[in-house]
Amino acid sequence: MSTPYPFTAIVGQEDLRLALLLNAVSSQVGGVLVRGEKGTAKSTAVRALAVLIPEVPVVSGCRFSCDPTAPDPQCPDGPHEPGNGTARAARMVELPVGASEDRLVGALDIERALSEGVKAFEPGLLAAAHRGILYVDEVNLLHDHLVDLLLDAAAMGASYVEREGVSVRHAARFLLVGTMNPEEGELRPQLLDRFGLTVEVAASREPDQRVEVVRRRLAYDDDPAGFAGRWADEETSLRSRIVAARALLPEVRLGDGPLRQIAATCAAFEVDGMRADIVMARTATALAAWAGRTVVTAEDVRQAALLALPHRRRRNPFDAPGLDEDKLDQTLEEFGDDDPDPDPDGPNGGGQPPQGGPDSPDASPEGEQGGQAEDTSAQQAPAGGGEQQAVRAAEPFRTKVLSVPGLGEGAAGRRSRARTEHGRTTGARRPQGALTKLHLAATVQAAAPHQLARGRTGPGLVVRRDDLRQATREGREGNLVLFVVDASGSMAARQRMSAVKGAVLSLLLDAYQRRDKVGLVTFRGQDAELALPPTSSVEAAAVRLETLPTGGRTPLAAGLLRAHDVLRVERLRDPSRRPLLVVVTDGRATGGVGPVALGARAARLHAAEGTASVVVDCESGPVRLGLAVELARDLGGTAVTLDELRADSIAGLVKDVQSAQSAHSARRAA
Repeated sequence: MSTPYPFTAIVGQEDLRLALLLNAVSSQVGGVLVRGEKGTAKSTAVRALAVLIPEVPVVSGCRFSCDPTAPDPQCPDGPHEPGNGTARAARMVELPVGASEDRLVGALDIERALSEGVKAFEPGLLAAAHRGILYVDEVNLLHDHLVDLLLDAAAMGASYVEREGVSVRHAARFLLVGTMNPEEGELRPQLLDRFGLTVEVAASREPDQRVEVVRRRLAYDDDPAGFAGRWADEETSLRSRIVAARALLPEVRLGDGPLRQIAATCAAFEVDGMRADIVMARTATALAAWAGRTVVTAEDVRQAALLALPHRRRRNPFDAPGLDEDKLDQTLEEFGDDDPDPDPDGPNGGGQPPQGGPDSPDASPEGEQGGQAEDTSAQQAPAGGGEQQAVRAAEPFRTKVLSVPGLGEGAAGRRSRARTEHGRTTGARRPQGALTKLHLAATVQAAAPHQLARGRTGPGLVVRRDDLRQATREGREGNLVLFVVDASGSMAARQRMSAVKGAVLSLLLDAYQRRDKVGLVTFRGQDAELALPPTSSVEAAAVRLETLPTGGRTPLAAGLLRAHDVLRVERLRDPSRRPLLVVVTDGRATGGVGPVALGARAARLHAAEGTASVVVDCESGPVRLGLAVELARDLGGTAVTLDELRADSIAGLVKDVQSAQSAHSARRAA
């Protein structure tokens, strides 16, 4: 087993280290979500924490880690008599983003079922993580079917398995720790709310601190055991402090004053539900125990709010996480008359974790707030070329589902129908290559007629390779939604462009919820620009859209040709992800010779490749030329107006997209 990097050797990242330590002190805090750019010691810190957690007493031989002092009466390996057990190190179980459902919750032991004819349960990762840490790296990329199972286990503290003739319930209480890079997409709101605390991490901009990070990492890589040995005293001291804080935790008193501050803070920031209040209370209590105090102070409440509220106050996926600290201080002051004085005798005087080691650099400078989009509504765009300043998007609205017709095989998502590894079982087939999902009933049915000829004598079936059947499943896939937005002078009227941006923002919100990749092509002036290469970060697309200026001519053909190039490259990179082209324009084209005809020819390139497309018709006024409708016809797609894009106005839009695609395919075949 490799030697983990010492927790006390991590440079800076005070909020990250404190959040992890508070969960080590109190498992009821509810876990940590670590958000930040790559290369910021997110995974290193989580793996280092597992070494610090005290040993766990378990019932000998129990696969579900029952506590010997209070064994689970419904444990599948039970019943256990209360008594002495054995102690083992706390486990850190890693959940890969590509894990199967059976690997997470467990399933029927197929080998024993077929060879011995008995039903036996094979535990999954949830059972292994009970009373330990369940760590999910890149948790925002976790498939929806696994997210659903995690939500159930986190809500009930138990895992229920009902499948293939197996009915099992076992305890599953664990510290859930997830790391993610926001550039790769956001979390579902339900899972986001299940994390007790969240921290934002970023690499230090202080040269001395960066030097120390590199120096320690190089020393660790050269001699992991020797490096860990140099930090052994600091690790032992920190482990002892965790044990002491755990012992003190039941004695910590949360008075009415701090409790009122917690309730007032959650109300002031308009967080949903009551989970935030409960998490803040538990976090403030853990902070007091960590500082060696038995009374919760206003500073504990403030620190708890900074850790527990940023991810809960977001009103939509495009809001930057964070908290207005001036508003927080004002609320705490207003409701803090009854707050007791801090205990000056508590060790460390507060919640910050110690920075161990004699070679530690000076305290890191205050971290800058990241991810906040500048207010660009009042910025003046550069002069020249008829360009006008960017305008704010109108309020987003719920759109109807736009889907790609047919049955795909792309990455799991929520937009279009697809053959997937996870979803409802629709049948069985002979496996092509390695067997990944056994269809047990179909396999038994295929093997049953041959048992006499194969000389079966025992209870188990005699199964051969030819009998195995692969389950075929149907679910939903995510698509590549490529937006081609007209930013020319014909769209430049302030109210009109605001409505257009609001429509695109609404479609981006829909893409976020359906786990799509998105890209943004804009065209104006003389050419088209790939404003955002295809990415899973819908937030990035929203930021680019907000700052999009308008003005100049309308090079429609250039926009469609640029989109064609983007889709061609993406088909090579990810051939299984089907595209959906969304063109936002009034259909006008200017510049060059025969601009409308050139646009039609470019559109027919997309139609020839069978790209599903929708044209959002932005034409307004009493006189309509219908150019967007003509463009949709050339694309082989359908056209909808801005008003029709709303969910309550376009009940038949999906059928229109599919029928237009089918009609175009029929014309091509003829």
